[in-house]
Amino acid sequence: MSRIPVLALVLAMLGLLGPAHAASVKTQHVEAELVAETRAAAPGQTLHVALHQKIVPGWHTYWRNPGDAGEATTLDWTLPTGWTAGSIIWPQPERFVAGPLMNYVFSNEVYLPVAIEVPADAKPGRATLAATVNWLVCKDVCVPETVKLTLPITVGAAGTTPAPDPVNGQAIASTVAGAPKPGGIKATYSYLAKTEQVRLTLTGDALKGQDLSQAYFFPYDGTVLDHAKPQTATKAGAGVAVLLPAGYAFTHNKAPAKLDGIITFGPGHAVELSATPVKHAEGAAAPGAASDDGGFGGLPGALAFAFIGGLILNLMPCVFPVLSIKAAALARHVETPSKAAIEAVVFMVGCVLTFVALAAALIVAQQAGQAVGWGFQLQSSGVVAGLTLLMLAIALNLSGVFEIGLSVQGTGQGLAAQGGLAGAFFTGVLAVVVAAPCTAPFMAGAIGWAFTQPPAAALSVFVSLGLGLAAPFVLVSLIPGLFKRLPRPGPWMEALKKTLAFPMYGSAAWLAWVFVQQSGANGLALLFAAAVFTAFAAWLFGVSQRASKPWLPRLAAAAGLLVAIPLAFSGAAMTAAAATESGGPSPVTGIASEAWSPAKVDSLRAAGRPVFVDFTAAWCVTCQVNERTALATSGVADAFKRTNTAYLRADWTNRNAEIADALKAQGRAGVPLYLVYDPKGGDPQVLPQILTEGGVVAALNTAASGKS
Repeated sequence: MSRIPVLALVLAMLGLLGPAHAASVKTQHVEAELVAETRAAAPGQTLHVALHQKIVPGWHTYWRNPGDAGEATTLDWTLPTGWTAGSIIWPQPERFVAGPLMNYVFSNEVYLPVAIEVPADAKPGRATLAATVNWLVCKDVCVPETVKLTLPITVGAAGTTPAPDPVNGQAIASTVAGAPKPGGIKATYSYLAKTEQVRLTLTGDALKGQDLSQAYFFPYDGTVLDHAKPQTATKAGAGVAVLLPAGYAFTHNKAPAKLDGIITFGPGHAVELSATPVKHAEGAAAPGAASDDGGFGGLPGALAFAFIGGLILNLMPCVFPVLSIKAAALARHVETPSKAAIEAVVFMVGCVLTFVALAAALIVAQQAGQAVGWGFQLQSSGVVAGLTLLMLAIALNLSGVFEIGLSVQGTGQGLAAQGGLAGAFFTGVLAVVVAAPCTAPFMAGAIGWAFTQPPAAALSVFVSLGLGLAAPFVLVSLIPGLFKRLPRPGPWMEALKKTLAFPMYGSAAWLAWVFVQQSGANGLALLFAAAVFTAFAAWLFGVSQRASKPWLPRLAAAAGLLVAIPLAFSGAAMTAAAATESGGPSPVTGIASEAWSPAKVDSLRAAGRPVFVDFTAAWCVTCQVNERTALATSGVADAFKRTNTAYLRADWTNRNAEIADALKAQGRAGVPLYLVYDPKGGDPQVLPQILTEGGVVAALNTAASGKS
């Protein structure tokens, strides 16, 4: 061993050789550096390294939950092999009131320690720790800043105890020791719906000697409280009850399973806690229970809203082609009312079971940690490809290219050949698969509520939705007076059948457009090739039905399908080019769109701009209709320009966990969703699912005025 490493090792063991000076970085508002608790590191040691910020007076950075506005400081580490970094050990924050907003901040000087695990096999010598640090620093304006910091550190021999750093060691040790930690407090909470408050009840030995009147709760989740409103602490038996103003997570029935955060009793007296929900004798139920009304009367209200939403689905453009054919099928049975009634009931069973199956699959996927929401089936390009070919086959059948039964009820691999009941059932299945992503009015709130409930209550909502979708056909078939008003069978039915082929061709074209958003132009080329082979197979099958020796054309038709299906799914395996920063084409003439992100919303609001967020998807027909009838108008374009409103698009055509979480936070399980934020902070306006030009303009004006 050479002299220099030996000398370095000896000096490190003696605590005389510390880390090289870590250069600080100065921005206009913050001076920052990485500093260590000890002068050196030892193999197998937990080394506390802190981000040390000196903040210009009057300015501040933010805690892990910034409150009503702001952004927490983050560190992205680059460490030697085998070294690992934990999360920031957050000290107790300060409360900062800015107009109607309450923020949780740090001012003047702060240490944000992180535990760095040094591997047991770390070799003595020098190591360099590096981090990219992002923070938001605010006063009258907010400035996002990013710096890169490094910290050279000496690694001593195993078993040594490095000496404390004489400059920063004591400050880091005090911050780590004084950071809020669990201990000595049992916490429970309940939601008081009538007053929109959360009652946090605390008991335990850690409360002894504390000034309970000063109790203040800092939540980790920024959505659970209305931060700016006051908290009130009162003695409750041997403990204390803190009445907290409920935030969106409670008022929109999306309460967490636990309420996590810290409780403070003045500067330097803070305890970390995790409160669990309870039901109090006064009748305040824990949020998320089936007794919560969700804003429309609990389960009875949700069932009613779901039924109405199902009725409205009958009028939605995505489902109308399928249902119009079902109506024609009922008319065909006008001479035999009993058959019509039975088929209508079987159609209803198909609708209900399919809604329940989709909901059950969604619940299972969400519990498994998948970021999926209502309409998830059309987020799969494979499902979209299959539906495109199915719609094409239905249209070709209606056009007379081939015959399976007498109508669309024969679709689904020869199901009509097994009888009209099978055709009726699978027409219900097809109607739901295509219709569900539309998310009709009334339907969205009921679905959002359902996914916060136990499975039995949730699935009952989807049963009601299926009943609403099927109700018109069941009523017409079961009420003699209505059924007799249907026109009698005749030649007009053949003409109607062929006419109804064209909405199905339109549905196939729409699904192909959705497909290209997911799989790109190359994937669409393969889907078109699959469509050609499908049409060829359908024609050959029709030829076989008129041939004396049908086996040869049927064999050729089967071969065509065997080529078409792999082509379609090969196209589905492709992915579209990544979305650009523009967030896709904007429907608002003359207004550029940008891709949505929570950070983008915060930064635009901090810059003083109203923000319009469009949660959309290519497969959402309601979204596309809104874009063309409401957003793409001169009045809306003028309002965007006049109010300087930013337009952000959250495109959910493909699965996106961040968008799914944002929808969930608003009590929604699907799109469309339109939010308008004013620049002064607070919760967004939630616009109706069916937009009007006047409604959008009014929302933008309200946001710009700061009165939302």
